[in-house]
Formats: sequence, C-alpha cells, structure tokens
Amino acid sequence: MGEITPNAASGSAAAARATGGSRVATSPPTDSQAAGKATNGPPATGAAALSPVGLLAAVASFVIWGVFPIYLKPLHEVPSLQIVAHRVAWSCVLVIIWMLVRGELGELRKPLTSRAILGRLAITAVLITINWLGYVWGVGHGHVVETSLGYFINPLMNVLLGVVVLRERLNLPQWTAVAAAVIAVVYLGVIAGAPPWIALTVATSFSVYGLMRKMIRVEALPGLATETLVLMPLALGYLIWCEVTGNGAFGHSGFGVDALLVGCGPMTAVPLFLFAYGARLIPYSTLGLLLYIAPSLQLLCGIFLYHEPFARARAFGFALIWLALLIYAGDGLWRSRKARVLDGSSPAPA
Repeated sequence: MGEITPNAASGSAAAARATGGSRVATSPPTDSQAAGKATNGPPATGAAALSPVGLLAAVASFVIWGVFPIYLKPLHEVPSLQIVAHRVAWSCVLVIIWMLVRGELGELRKPLTSRAILGRLAITAVLITINWLGYVWGVGHGHVVETSLGYFINPLMNVLLGVVVLRERLNLPQWTAVAAAVIAVVYLGVIAGAPPWIALTVATSFSVYGLMRKMIRVEALPGLATETLVLMPLALGYLIWCEVTGNGAFGHSGFGVDALLVGCGPMTAVPLFLFAYGARLIPYSTLGLLLYIAPSLQLLCGIFLYHEPFARARAFGFALIWLALLIYAGDGLWRSRKARVLDGSSPAPA
C-alpha cells in the first residue's frame, strides 16, 4: 500500500482527529502520504462541505490500495525483495519527475542538507521498506486476509503508540477498543497456533513510520522523494546483483511481468496523489470512515478471489477487530459532533 504520512497539514492527521482525537494519525493499507504541497486545491479545513471531486479522489485512492493484491498476484514468482526494490526505484523516478514538472525540486534542499532530517528520513525509509516487504510477501504467499488484518488494527496500534510514546490519555471507549483489539490478536494467534506475524509486522512498521513522519518537519512529497533517494542505491545495487547472478526477473520474465514491475511506481504514487487531493476537500469525519475501504477490499480479495481460509473461528477474531473499530470511530464521531455543537458550527442533536 502507498503510505499516508501524518504531518501537521495532512488529511490523515485530520482523520485521526475525526476518529478519536489522538495526535497519532489513523492510517490505511502501504502501502500509506497526504501533503499540503503534493496537490493543488484549497487548504484542508474542517468544514462540513462535501466536495464530490474530493470524495471521488479519496475513494479512488482507497480502492486502488484495496485491490493492490490483484496487481501483485501475477508477480508471485518474483522474489518479494525484488518487487520492493523495483517499487523503490520506479517510485523514486516518478516522484522526482513529478516534482521537476511542478518546479518543486528545490524543496529537496532542506531534507537533503539537514543531517537531523536526513537521518530521521533514513529511519522512516527502512520502516516503510519493512512495511512494503511484509505486505508484498504476505500477498505473494497466500496471506491476503492476514495483511488486511494488519491495516484493520493499524488505527488502534496508532492509539497505543500515542499512549506509550506521546503519553496521551484515553477515555473509556478508546481503552475498550484497544482491549478488544488486543484480545482479537491474541485469539487469532491461539487458533492459528502462532502469532499473526504478517499482520503485526505490517501494522507496527506502518504505525511507527507514521509517528516518526508526523514528527519530522518536512512536507510529504519531498519526504517521500528523500526516502526513495536514500533507498535507491540499495535498491539498484540489489537489482544489479540479481542480474549478475542470473536471478533477476526484469527483462527475463516476459513483457507482462516487466510492465507490472515498472508499474509499481505509479501504483505507489498515484493513489498517494489522489488521497492528498481528496483529503483537502472533504470533511475529516468522512475521511476517517473511508480509511477502512482498503483493508475491507483486501479482505474480500483474499476470501472470494484467492479462496483463503476464513472459517467461523477466524471470522470471530475479525469481528472483534471490527467491534473495536466501531467503538473507536463512534466515540470519535460523537466527540467531533459535540465539539462542533459547542463552537456553534453545527446544530445540536435532536
């Protein structure tokens, strides 16, 4: 999945406020960034107006992330690390070209010349690589359902990080949601005979990534460009090594595979741009609810397209996760509406 990085101007941070008020943003599947300067359009606001164009853009981004397993499945014979290396390389090329066309390459000066920012972005680059690798490996090895679980629990993992790292205080509904999620993960681990490592890797890496990106003062598009530039030497070095040793897939597996590997760049960047555009034009509460489109579609892909096991016992564990998300989102929406009533921007509930 494309990454959605919470920073001060991002729509994902807004979504976090809409779904519980945590300073740690709610994020969807990797594969996810919302950035003020990544798109055109008016600044993000909490206005209640719903832009049809913004809604369409946001929904499109989540749908692309949700059906990403369909894109990756034909690449199942390509090693996961090679797919991730191609994703890094082609994403970097596309983002740099995009910034060049928009005349924004100068914005790379700040992250590339500041040791502190560059060092932190190097760490986030490693985290998002872990996230992408876990996701790609899971899809390629028949664990689409478990990868969707990772993005379902990601918002609640963010809440937990807010408590542990940012010393935030939760109310009773939020604690109830977190407790239900923990019970669900333990339960799923018990019935499977092992912890859901793929889901936990995807959720933890993306949550920590989001927390760190929130704390780095750099816009999302220059940040993403810097992360991919940091990773580019490693990605290219690995791909060259694969070619030299005769294990490289690119150029040796047919035009279709080559096109899909190159397309990993647009499949990373395009939904990012759509999300960033839509997040600035629709209400925070709407965005917060849309976040669950992606993991829901991934789950449906795993069950109905790839016929992964989803027996009643496993469904019960997912039901606990959905209950936790319902409690968390419901509490956030109630408090958001209450706040609007208090400031006079919305009529009191009947």
